[in-house]
Order: sequence, then structure tokens, then C-alpha cells
Amino acid sequence: MNQTSNQIENKIENTDVSAEAENGLANHQELGQSHETEHEHTLFAEPLFYVKQFPITNSLLTSWLAVILIIVLSILIKSKLSKIPGKLQSLVETIFEGAFGMMDMVTNDRNKSKKVFPIVFAIFIFVLINDWLGLLPGVGSITYNHYPLLRGGTADLNTTLALGLMAVISANVFGVMVVGGWNYFNKFVNIKALLEIPKKIKHEPTIVLVNPINFFVGLIEIISEIAKVASLSFRLFGNIFAGEVLLASISAIFAFGLPLPFMFLEIIVGIIQALIFAILTLVYFTIASTAHSEEH
Repeated sequence: MNQTSNQIENKIENTDVSAEAENGLANHQELGQSHETEHEHTLFAEPLFYVKQFPITNSLLTSWLAVILIIVLSILIKSKLSKIPGKLQSLVETIFEGAFGMMDMVTNDRNKSKKVFPIVFAIFIFVLINDWLGLLPGVGSITYNHYPLLRGGTADLNTTLALGLMAVISANVFGVMVVGGWNYFNKFVNIKALLEIPKKIKHEPTIVLVNPINFFVGLIEIISEIAKVASLSFRLFGNIFAGEVLLASISAIFAFGLPLPFMFLEIIVGIIQALIFAILTLVYFTIASTAHSEEH
């Protein structure tokens, strides 16, 4: 009986040891997998820590850094303003004049350009700095809690979606302020076109066909407003994210020398994408501030 009980106890101990070994191996494999994948580029931003259940992601941290840089740069420029401009003030004035000239070609109205300049130019600077921050050494490679500490703000779809929503909503608010609430509402739900049918049907019988078509075209405009958000956000996100993946792939193949031309290319791409985003936002503002009768 004693021998039998001893054999049973030995089997139980061996089973426990083997189970612990398997658990340890599984944990080791999981740690190895997490270590291997911690530098992979993901479509989503990784949360670094939480503030009352609100996730602070690496892309959000980079966006905050971009805002801080813009504030510091603005204070620096303001402190250097003088009647006799220095080099920094001359450079800024040249950039502003070039920006106003480009905006006038879209709006055909300097007063309208002045009204939308703060939003459009701020979007351009914010997108540009975020594009370039993603190219700095250490961004994506320095980790915190097994995640990259910094990630390009515009390489996160959440950031570009927020920018797209802000641009489209601001354009519509601007349109209401310029055109008027009732006129702007009729751009989308063209009640005026339906009300005109009984009044003009005697002199213009074709209005029975034309105005209902105009009414449904207005409803399609609602879909186009939603499409604008997707167009702005996915274009910017796709180009910047693809550039970061390209640079990471090139650096993994050959770390010295070869990535430099691609780095220079991504600097140019960052400028182009920021410019496209800003110009499209300006176009949306211009269209929104145009009366419905002027469009037709």
C-alpha cells in the first residue's frame, strides 16, 4: 500500500512539473512573439497609458508635440515683430503673401481669403509638422511599455478623420454664416425648387421635370458632404502611413545610405499632402459660401 501511494504521489508531482514547464514555455513564446511584433507598423495607434479610462496614444502624444511646437514658434515670431523686418519676419511675411496669393486664385476674393485664412493655414501647418515629425530619428523606434513612444500623428486614421470632420463641419458653418441658414438649407433639401413648380408651370412646363431633379440632386449633396470627410482623411492617412512603412522596410534591408533618398522623398510628400489637404479645405469653404443660384 505504501509503495502504491508513493507511486501515485510521484505521478502527481511529475504531472504538476510538466504542466508548469508547459505553462512556462507558453509564456516564453508569448513574450517572444510580443517582443518580435512590438515594432510592427499597425493601422491603429497604440495606447501608452490611460487618464480616467481615456487612452493616451502615441499618435496623440505626437499631435500634442506638434501643437506645442506651433505655439512656441508663434510666440517666437510675435516677439521678433518690428517695423524693420528681420530675416525671420521677412521669411514669414513672404510665406503669408504666397499663401494669400494662392488662396485668392481659389476664392477670387481677398476679403473671403482673409476670413478663412486662419483655419486653412493652421490646418496646413499642423498637418505639415505632423508629417515631418514622423520622419525624425527615434519616432517609432523608442518604446514605452513595449509600444513606440511616438508615432506620426497623420499616420493615425483617428487624427485624419478628426481633421476631415473639422474641415467639413467648419466649411458648412461658414456657408450658413455667409449665405444664410434658409438658403444654405436649400442647397441640400431644395424646397424652393418644389415651391416654384405651381408658380411657373404655366410659362415653363418643363419645370415639372427639371425642379424635381434639382431636389434630388440636393439630396445627393448630403452624401457628397460625408464623402468629403472620407476623401480628406483616407488620402492623407494612406500616403503618410505608406511612407512610414516604406522607410521602415528600406531601413530593415539596408540601414545606411539607402534610406536617405526615400527620406528626402517623404519630406516632399509631407509638403504636398499638407498642401492638398489645405487647398481642398479652402475649396470646400469657397463652395459652401457660394449661393445656390450662383452655382447654377
